[in-house]
Amino acid sequence: MRLKFLSDMFPKGGPGALQRWVPGLAMVRDYRPAWFFSDLAAGLVLTAILVPVGMGYAEASGLPAIYGLYATIVPLLVYALFGPSRIMVLGPDSTLAAVIAALILPLAQGSGERAVALAGALAMLSGLCSMVIGFARLGLIADLLSKPIRIGFLNAIALTVLIGQLPKVFGFSVKADSFVERILLLVQGIADGKTNGIALSIGLSSLVLIVLLKSYRPRWPGILVAVVLATLVSAWFQLDLRGHLSVVGALPQGLPHWQIPPVTVADLVHLLPGAAIISLLTFADTSVLSRALAQRMGYAVNQNQEMIALGAANLAAGLFQGFSISASSSRTPVAESAGAKTQVTGLVGALAIAALLLFAPNLLQNLPSAVLGAVVIAACWSFADFPAMGQMYQLRKVEFALSVISFLGVAFVGVMEGIFITIALAILVLVWNVWHPYFAVLARVDGIKGYHDVARHPEGRPVPGLVLFRWDAQLFFANAEIFRDALHRAVASAPTPTRRVVVAADAISDVDITAADVLLVLYRELRQQGVELWFAGLKGPVKDRLNHYGTLDVIGHDIFSPTVGRCVNQYRSTYAVDWKDWDED
Repeated sequence: MRLKFLSDMFPKGGPGALQRWVPGLAMVRDYRPAWFFSDLAAGLVLTAILVPVGMGYAEASGLPAIYGLYATIVPLLVYALFGPSRIMVLGPDSTLAAVIAALILPLAQGSGERAVALAGALAMLSGLCSMVIGFARLGLIADLLSKPIRIGFLNAIALTVLIGQLPKVFGFSVKADSFVERILLLVQGIADGKTNGIALSIGLSSLVLIVLLKSYRPRWPGILVAVVLATLVSAWFQLDLRGHLSVVGALPQGLPHWQIPPVTVADLVHLLPGAAIISLLTFADTSVLSRALAQRMGYAVNQNQEMIALGAANLAAGLFQGFSISASSSRTPVAESAGAKTQVTGLVGALAIAALLLFAPNLLQNLPSAVLGAVVIAACWSFADFPAMGQMYQLRKVEFALSVISFLGVAFVGVMEGIFITIALAILVLVWNVWHPYFAVLARVDGIKGYHDVARHPEGRPVPGLVLFRWDAQLFFANAEIFRDALHRAVASAPTPTRRVVVAADAISDVDITAADVLLVLYRELRQQGVELWFAGLKGPVKDRLNHYGTLDVIGHDIFSPTVGRCVNQYRSTYAVDWKDWDED
């Protein structure tokens, strides 16, 4: 097994295989000097966004702001080495903030150091989950989260984080465990006069500025403009020294150091389910963004390698005092619009943040905390999509209901509980659709080729004594009895006594042992009624499986036809039925 793995990783022409696993080597090999100044300029522009966003998302995750920068530096370096996308930007993410906080804060019990350790352990676990999924080539499991469920989930996350950040904008803090409690404490704090007018003015002004610039001047760095202006106002009037405003303060000087988070085995067991969920969420977002970038820039991207790179970046973030990160659908377009050519842009951003921590840790000491709250709120508002839920109501009410249940679960039951509800819903919908597939009785419709569903074409003409029954799914243990009952109802409701049933089986991709046994029961029941059982369009592998089960030895080897039309013609020639097709002279 080990030799097989190594031979797959390093086949003949080993350097090519190494570059497949470590795409950054190919970037170095193919890098053009003409790209450097574009990557450098884009990296510096990107840094101006990475710093306040990373700090804001750290606080939204229940951690000190500095750890948002730690969680930005190392993942950018690691992804530049392992990531298949040329300009993807990784870092702290607003979608994950509520999930991280919900997982680590109850375990931390008010201890800041323990919260940092738990966040690092969570990042490492989510990274390992991502790497396992990537190496096992199971990246498609992220597709379990359907669009309606993800929209409901993201809207609930956006609203949860937004409500959690509003007290910061109003200039006071609340400690609450649930969405409803946060709302009540926010309203109570405002009613009790806890609002800080200066913080509220700066926070709201920054939020309005970010939103307006994004709407009317999308190429302008709205977050940077708001952060710079607010910091200058705070420093000029010395608002923090006068006790009028809460600010970030001086950042610790130096780079994050390597350490294994000091947590217990019990902590790891408690965090593991959440880590798996984070792995799926991050990959779902990253894969969509990665494919969009690859399509625009004209290159191919391996989604399993994307998962491995994402896992490596999270693993490194956890080892260097960071927390779980994801691809950014807001910062990546900044890099793209600034002219980024390769992952050198991310390297420049990481090195610039490192230089800030080493040589200018006091640069942002006057940054108001209310502005960081405004930055997070603006980000949440950007990925929330409430109109989409209304559109789903118009298009398909079942999917609208799923989206609403997902939203309510996350918002009112709890973030982690809501995530498990969303995944359970996704699996339930998948099972239900296969369990209760569509089926139809077919008839010939004058002037239209083929055989069609009589429910949609009541004018269709059935062939006397022949029931054409179409089944639109595989046959397995959960739906075999439904198939049997539906076929019996089709025979019972036929306008003339039935001699033969033909199952239009083009969509039957598999038959398990339980379903094969049900076919035997059905065959005997039909034979007692004097009805023959035939199949049209059954795939060769499925027929081979039935033969392997021994089913065909009972129901017959010569009851198959490649098409429904040929089955009809064979039946007509056998029984000399007085029925004429519309296209016959």
